Amino acid sequence: MRKLGQIRKSRKTEDEDEAPKGMGDFGSAISALCEEKGISKEKVIETIAAALAAAYKKDYGKKGQNIRAEFDEVSGGAKFYLVKEVVDETTREFVAEKEEGEDEEKKSYVERREAQGYTENNEEEKLPRFNPERDLTLEQAIKIKKKAVVGDIIETVLPEEKDYGRVAAQTAKQVIIQRIREAERDSMFEEYKTKEGEVISGVVQRVEGRNVFIDIGKSVGVLFPGEQVERENYRVGQRVKVYLAKVDAGTKGPGITLSRVHPDMVRRLFELEVPEIFAGTVEIKAIAREAGERTKVAVASTEEGIDPIGSCVGQKGTRVQAIIEELGGEKIDIILWNEDQAKFISAALSPAKVLRVDLNDVEKKATVVVPEEQLSLAIGKRGQNVRLAAKLTGWKIDIAGVNTDEDGVEKAESNKQETVNSEHQEEKKDGDVVEVAASEVEEEKVKDKTEE
Repeated sequence: MRKLGQIRKSRKTEDEDEAPKGMGDFGSAISALCEEKGISKEKVIETIAAALAAAYKKDYGKKGQNIRAEFDEVSGGAKFYLVKEVVDETTREFVAEKEEGEDEEKKSYVERREAQGYTENNEEEKLPRFNPERDLTLEQAIKIKKKAVVGDIIETVLPEEKDYGRVAAQTAKQVIIQRIREAERDSMFEEYKTKEGEVISGVVQRVEGRNVFIDIGKSVGVLFPGEQVERENYRVGQRVKVYLAKVDAGTKGPGITLSRVHPDMVRRLFELEVPEIFAGTVEIKAIAREAGERTKVAVASTEEGIDPIGSCVGQKGTRVQAIIEELGGEKIDIILWNEDQAKFISAALSPAKVLRVDLNDVEKKATVVVPEEQLSLAIGKRGQNVRLAAKLTGWKIDIAGVNTDEDGVEKAESNKQETVNSEHQEEKKDGDVVEVAASEVEEEKVKDKTEE
């Protein structure tokens, strides 16, 4: 049997046929192919065997036969087997030969329909017909294998052949190309499927309309308009970090959808920049994001003595600043998560000062009272601050402003404001993000004493 190279080029000298290849050039070629395409050696050997079987069937087999090849990677030779299944009346339909003169066109049509499981009257599906090239009756099988039963697969050795024509060589080539491409697609799909939900680096390959195609290594992902930050512009050759949102199997390779607006992208960036989050000692409890504008992140510590906000901010803000730069200047508020929902909602509305939080557990609705001068700050530009706070906490938030400059009830509310702010100032020492300057509290106290 000739080597694989003899199938591609049928004319070889007998000296070359008899010369043992061993695992020299041939083994190196297989190893190089596996490394280049990222597929297993077993898959390559299987592909070569399938190509040899196709070439053998083309020149020496019959239509309808099922031929299997065993490829020897050491010698470069192969053995061939004719594969047949043992059947009977329960698994195949035995049809008598048609009378002469039957319309061949109608016969061909009916056979195609029956092969697809249809009948002329669209009745119940019929069994596939008996094919002597693929099937053996039980009586025939017993002559080959005494203990044969219906359903067994019987293989008979076929004679070895050395000469292959140009068509057979071309058939083998096409089989190898197709199988290698399929194996490469499967390998890439499995590789990127395991990376789904991670942040990876890529290079902008091309921009078509509003779609941006990014080279992420072995494949190319697409950044659709809905997954892009509005104010960002992408240029060819630019290196960007993207969130691998979804991986689908496709005929031309894995369909990879990338994102720059997904909230979990912020989570993954914090895991990359903050060792405490990666180790699990600091946990991100919730994220609310409006890509390109602002993000609120609620964090908590799983171990005593660790400041979750300080860990995320880093020395002189280096850690959070690196994330902000990666997100194109997007503002990030880091908030201390609290099991007390009222305190958590109050912190989520920072930098606004909160006087009181009234909770309605039934409707999961919170009414937040803030000073009149803090009302616009609590709501934020175009309602962004309160909207993000609602997403972060999971509560519907209504904000009411109170005039604290008048006497009576409003004055009482002003005193209450001072008390609440003082409590928040104490919590700030424990890492709470609510920013209440101590100097402001002192100024209010001095002002009250002056009025008295």
